[in-house]
Amino acid sequence: MAAPPGSAAAAAGAPPGEALAAALAAWDGLLGAARVRRDAATLERYASSTGSCGTRPLAVLRPATAAEVAAVVRVAGRHGLPLYPLSTGRNWGYGDACAVADGQVIVDLGLMNRIVEVDAELAYAVIEPGVTQQQLSRHLVEHGLPLWMDCTGAGPDTSLVGNVLERGFGHSPYGNRYASVAGMQVVLADGDIVETGFGHYPGARATRLFPYGLGPHLDGLFTQSNLGIVTQMGLWLMPQTACVEHFICRVEQHGRIGAVVDALRPLRLDGTLRSVVHIGNDLRVISGGRVFPAELAGGRTPLPAEVRLALRRADGIGAWTVSGALYGSRAQVAAARGALRRALAAAGQRVQFLDQRKLALGAWLARLLGGAAGRRLRAKVALGEALFEMNRGVPNGRFLAGAYWRRRGGLPAGFPLGANPALDNCGLLWVSPVLPLRGEALLAVHALAEPIFARHRFDLFATFSMITERALGGVLTVAYDKDDADEVARAKACYLQLFDAVMAAGYIPYRVGLQSMDRLDNGADPYWRAVARIKAALDPACILAPGRYQGGGGAR
Repeated sequence: MAAPPGSAAAAAGAPPGEALAAALAAWDGLLGAARVRRDAATLERYASSTGSCGTRPLAVLRPATAAEVAAVVRVAGRHGLPLYPLSTGRNWGYGDACAVADGQVIVDLGLMNRIVEVDAELAYAVIEPGVTQQQLSRHLVEHGLPLWMDCTGAGPDTSLVGNVLERGFGHSPYGNRYASVAGMQVVLADGDIVETGFGHYPGARATRLFPYGLGPHLDGLFTQSNLGIVTQMGLWLMPQTACVEHFICRVEQHGRIGAVVDALRPLRLDGTLRSVVHIGNDLRVISGGRVFPAELAGGRTPLPAEVRLALRRADGIGAWTVSGALYGSRAQVAAARGALRRALAAAGQRVQFLDQRKLALGAWLARLLGGAAGRRLRAKVALGEALFEMNRGVPNGRFLAGAYWRRRGGLPAGFPLGANPALDNCGLLWVSPVLPLRGEALLAVHALAEPIFARHRFDLFATFSMITERALGGVLTVAYDKDDADEVARAKACYLQLFDAVMAAGYIPYRVGLQSMDRLDNGADPYWRAVARIKAALDPACILAPGRYQGGGGAR
């Protein structure tokens, strides 16, 4: 097997077959054969991807401690073999469990799933990369701790650390997740184990409380990078509040969403709206409850306008749906509710508020009505219940349904339990531009994307989230049928055209998939040259994840 271009083995000039055999023998001795896998079934599973093509690893290693990770890295360095670390390998739409290129050795950190510490008074947890959203959520409930974690819609089995390291965002007031990190443990390419912040001082008492430490603040170097392997992280949690109310605003006309965004911006800036506010178009909401209705569409793609309108009316949704949550004491929530009503009324909109009492009443009424009306109401209640849980840090897999939109087999049996879009052969590519928190910017990005999706015959799922008080994070989804070769080719073309268009317009994505790593650097950007110099200093043999957020043409 030839060493892949850009890999550590190729750079070292070592015979790759001999190097791999020697490294596998050493890893067997370190981890035991059961945690060093090279069988075809395992390699195929890790090569599965929602992207248009996966990458195939040389082997899969499963260390269980930071010391084992450090030993694994030292072996890789001796034999010139590239490693690609994963937390749980559920990076849907951006790479799943795949490395950037073929021929890298996967380091799966899923066995490192210890909740090391939870401090209820100061509201933080210390966790390893294999800790899932569901695991931490259940831990807080089972131990009666008055804390909520922030969660995303990626499913219960996804890694908290993995998402934070991609600078992902969730739903609650702690939804800008990287802002809640306090102290990391990182294994470097030479096997050193580094504690960031105050953590490297023995007996430091504020490591999880004051994230910056003393001297240069290094934590950001290990997000969206290939400079180290994070093996532990401090994460702030949210104290439970006396009152939580979810709000939903249905915007009937597409063009009116701009005024709604502008009406909500002052409330986000002044802290009235503390949570991340999500704005989804009709197709994004429709795809959360069903797969592509092939019979209604009569073989046409994208979804015909008349079918789209009929589904919108049947589901009782508008062109856009705005949702978020209010947190605090009953008085604080009442004041925020009034401010939100007034702001949206000025934009010509009404808002609906949901709490546990209203949801229970809706469920009772759905049972009483029965028939089609009861089913529609029950579906709305189920959505409200899922959103309400998410606002309190209870992950729910139902929001993964959109990944299955074009899958021929539809939703798998038992969905959402155990849902895995990569293994279920879903086609999913995400472009995630960041834009100013202005209505005109949202409409401009949508207008840029819409003709591209139409040209390639895909349904445009669009979500824009108020991830900070000043910025919207967009997620534009290309969902496609992986069993249709023509559709796969069109999906790749649509994705690349869209990616290049948002970049050219100045709406730079907040994260990218593997298929875009080689499009980040034009070869003349001083920023990426600086990144390359840091990489050369910390990992001169390019052992760790070559090509990942690297610049300098190192992606392929």
